[in-house]
Amino acid sequence: MSPLLDAPSTPDSFSYSGNSYQPVRPANIMSNNSSSRPLVPGIYVPTVAFFDPTSDDVDIDTVGKHAVRLARAGVAGITTQGSNGEAVHLSHKERNLITSTTRKALDEAGFENMPVIVGCGVQSTRECIELCEEAAAAGGDYALVLPPAYYQGLFSKDTIKDFFKAVAEVSPIPILIYNYPGAVSGLDLNSDVIIDLARHPNIVGCKLTCGNTGKLNRIAAATDAATVNRAGSGFMCMGGSVDFTLQTLIGGGSGIIGGMANIAPKTCVRLMDLYKAGKIQEAQKLQAIVARGDWAAIQGGIIGTKAGLQAHFGYGGFARRPLPRPSKAEEDKWRNDFDELVKTEKSL
Repeated sequence: MSPLLDAPSTPDSFSYSGNSYQPVRPANIMSNNSSSRPLVPGIYVPTVAFFDPTSDDVDIDTVGKHAVRLARAGVAGITTQGSNGEAVHLSHKERNLITSTTRKALDEAGFENMPVIVGCGVQSTRECIELCEEAAAAGGDYALVLPPAYYQGLFSKDTIKDFFKAVAEVSPIPILIYNYPGAVSGLDLNSDVIIDLARHPNIVGCKLTCGNTGKLNRIAAATDAATVNRAGSGFMCMGGSVDFTLQTLIGGGSGIIGGMANIAPKTCVRLMDLYKAGKIQEAQKLQAIVARGDWAAIQGGIIGTKAGLQAHFGYGGFARRPLPRPSKAEEDKWRNDFDELVKTEKSL
């Protein structure tokens, strides 16, 4: 087992004294609040990429309209080029087009202060830095970076740390560590690694799609992460799925970067607001609805999410080839599975 990976039988270490966690993030470390568009606790949406159903070209009109719909729902920020954004299906030029279109649409709709996080995950350090530079030029404020994993059998114990530090040293925009084992051949960074990397002044947050809330709690406590009730160090410790929004907040996390918010952004924002207001029982009831909706999104992936958008909101289309188009039976399934969630969304 690599020392970078989580081993369930061996707890991660953390700084602990007496009855409380001791933050490891030095007071003089750069906070993301130094950005012109600071990240604040809340719901962030990894947006869907839209394509012309015939040509497979990027549909920039729908990209812009969707971003504005999300902003008007009250989300804290938008992420482009994530898994929901089919980043692996896009050229550099298309990535930059989607990011610049998103930034332009937000600005023109009066959301000039809304931050845009850009997925910059690739296999080499050199290309990752290049993507960070391009993201900044296209209007991105932060980079969301997956660890490389294709050659992980050849990695040394320091390869992942060295990778993130090398990118952070020269990236023109601050970066967030993206821990998503399912997207990187099972590579699952443990809390020790992320806490150590959080010391770097240009690493300002993390997204944990691993779903490990114990890990999230350790990182949030050690970094004195920002929460809905206090600014803390400004470090953003984010859950990676809306089905554990409440668990993330109770564990000291900063919010969620979750794909299902493409369908129900107002519902996800409402859940955050209920927690912030101390209405825990109401939040628990809404969390159950959100979790059931997210289960549909998890099962259907980007194909199901797009089918749900198309069925309930009249846009969404299809994933880019070679991903298959859903059958009529599958379209009916996604419509029905999202029905409860969408009814809640439209009631807000």
